[in-house]
Amino acid sequence: MTESHKKEIASSYQKWLAILVLIAFVIATLFLWITQTKLSEKSVIDLMKLNMLDVKQDIVDASDRNLLELTKIITNELDFTPEIDNETLEMLKRRYEVAEINVIDKNGIITHSTHDDFINYDMASGSQSAEFLQILDGEDHLVQKYQPTTYDPGLWRKYAAADLKRKDGFVQVGYDAKMFREDIDSVVVGITRNRHVGTNGSIIIADSDSYILSSRNGSEGKTLESIGVTIDRSKTPAGEIFLANVYGVSSYCVYQNVEGYCAVAVIPQEEAVLSRNVSVGATLGVELVVFAALFVMVSVLTKKLIVRNLQRINNKLTEITNGNLDAVVDVRSHIEFSKLSDDINTTVNTLKRYIQDAEARIDAELEFAKTIQAASLPSVFPPYPNRREFDIWASMDPAKEVGGDFYDFYFVNDNTLAFLIADVSGKGIPAAMFMMSSKSVIKSFAEAGREIQDIFIESNNDFCSGNDTGMFLTAWLGFLNIDTGVLKMVNAGHCPPVIRRANGKFEYLKVRSGMPLAVMEGLKYRPYEIQLSAGDEIFLYTDGVTEACSSDEQFYGEDRLLDVLNRNIDVQADSLCKAVKEDIDKFVGEAEQFDDITMLSFKYNGAPAPDVITLEADIKNIDIATEFVTERLEAAECPMKIQTQVCVCIDEIFSNIANYAYGDEKGDVTIKLLVKKEPAMMQLTFVDSGSPFNPLLAKEPDTTLGIEERGIGGLGIHLVKKMMTNVSYSHIDGRNILVMEKAF
Repeated sequence: MTESHKKEIASSYQKWLAILVLIAFVIATLFLWITQTKLSEKSVIDLMKLNMLDVKQDIVDASDRNLLELTKIITNELDFTPEIDNETLEMLKRRYEVAEINVIDKNGIITHSTHDDFINYDMASGSQSAEFLQILDGEDHLVQKYQPTTYDPGLWRKYAAADLKRKDGFVQVGYDAKMFREDIDSVVVGITRNRHVGTNGSIIIADSDSYILSSRNGSEGKTLESIGVTIDRSKTPAGEIFLANVYGVSSYCVYQNVEGYCAVAVIPQEEAVLSRNVSVGATLGVELVVFAALFVMVSVLTKKLIVRNLQRINNKLTEITNGNLDAVVDVRSHIEFSKLSDDINTTVNTLKRYIQDAEARIDAELEFAKTIQAASLPSVFPPYPNRREFDIWASMDPAKEVGGDFYDFYFVNDNTLAFLIADVSGKGIPAAMFMMSSKSVIKSFAEAGREIQDIFIESNNDFCSGNDTGMFLTAWLGFLNIDTGVLKMVNAGHCPPVIRRANGKFEYLKVRSGMPLAVMEGLKYRPYEIQLSAGDEIFLYTDGVTEACSSDEQFYGEDRLLDVLNRNIDVQADSLCKAVKEDIDKFVGEAEQFDDITMLSFKYNGAPAPDVITLEADIKNIDIATEFVTERLEAAECPMKIQTQVCVCIDEIFSNIANYAYGDEKGDVTIKLLVKKEPAMMQLTFVDSGSPFNPLLAKEPDTTLGIEERGIGGLGIHLVKKMMTNVSYSHIDGRNILVMEKAF
């Protein structure tokens, strides 16, 4: 393009400014429209939900009140009945037109009922029925919502219960949707007659067949579909807004199912969006004036303050490029142009100084990178002051400003501590960047709950993807169950750890190692498992320790490491690492540190000891076992409800061991109780030496069948599994071990 065909900056600037102002105007208008629409819809939804909430509460209150009144009347009559029998209950059921009457004794067992299958039913066995047991704890009455029954999930009923004042126990009365709707239909009709939603909106109430019971528009007896309200419950959940032509008017609608009724809130769409239209219209007028004025002012100011001065600078630059190096740019109308003139005049000198400044900046950035890397590693010791099960300490001394070694430790769940040490190939910034990335990847897989070997398998595949630098790392990872002392580990080409058993000496733990991470995809890693006891120690290190080189080119070596560790037995974890580092420094002398030196020392102090009792496997000792456990649970402030469930489980498990474990022989049962405060939970372990038997493999009983239809057995262990948070079984060294855990 020739010079004559090129446009001036002023004309191009005005053209693009106009385009940008127009785009900004359109975006602002769209944003305003969308925002006001959302606000309008939200306001409508809030208004409709508020009205629906009031209607729902009125219906529920009426339903609760009617059922409770009937329950109290029936309870009062039974209070004065000398001998309660099923015929009396049937007579009361017909008289008061209810669906069901049950009499429950002080143990929570249904003793009399209008439903023969319910007699002898334990109210505690179902979540719905168990709620009524609080009446036995002192509550006067209770009304439940309309919901499926525990006995038959396909049967929906509403229940209420009242305390038998002159007898032990309480009475439960239930009626179905048809019965309680006959009681409260008159109340429902009156609820919506004078209720407005906004100015022209209303509430419509229909029965379960969509026939309208109450409406301000006089549509009683019609269906919802006939007035334009079609509800597809599979696509539109209750409480979600949808559009419908109600009485021929486009309207926003929200429905809610209440005690067998369907309540629909309706408000005309035109009324709902009125505020949006007014707000958007007024704002658009103001925007037009503002954007037009902005365009004019920016154009004038830009031409006067920028374009003219740029032309003057360009003229001087033309002289310089044509060979007049004595030309001076001297445009100083504003600070910015004055600075630009000075910058052009001193370009050469600035370039020389830039080289020196760049070197200083690189040094500062390396120091900053060192600080960042150090901050990424755990540095506060002890890291878990409230934990007494273990001691841990670690350090990393890079050979350069930053290094490729790293260590880490963290809990992957409440009782499993992960600790890790790794060494990235290479030195300096590249190794440090790879170290930061790999540390995060391994931790993310560990905290996601992966098995220990899968953490390395998935991490290796992740590292290999896009690893153009060809870097790799060796790593050792351990998972310690602090409650049991079981240590699972996996090694990816890393130095063997050093282990010391309590009262023993340090020695290398030689297990087969896998390939380093990031070498190739698809590698597999084998996990290993050992049992740690109280006082056992693990010492981890990188090859910077054993390959530390003296001035006469001798390696520090594994033997020297083992010797210094055994010379410092029984010192604290931090003192052990410091002793090794001091010995390395003494060995190396004046020689330069060649590799990163990283160490991690871990000591297992053991899990808290449980309370233990051993009893003869005889049913007569169940009370002793129960008292042993409840005394300790009460001291730990365990809720009474949890204690009750635990007592039921003790009775079931102890009875099974006493009756079946030893046959005709005698034997013992050992009970271990461990109570934790954070998180609050108890662990109860039963140990016996009887015949191997896993109760968890017993077939689940069909609780929907009647007592006479179900086989004998199976219900007890079913209740144990339902009541406890976790139940596990193992058979080790000829002993049956059943562990029950319950959070509280």
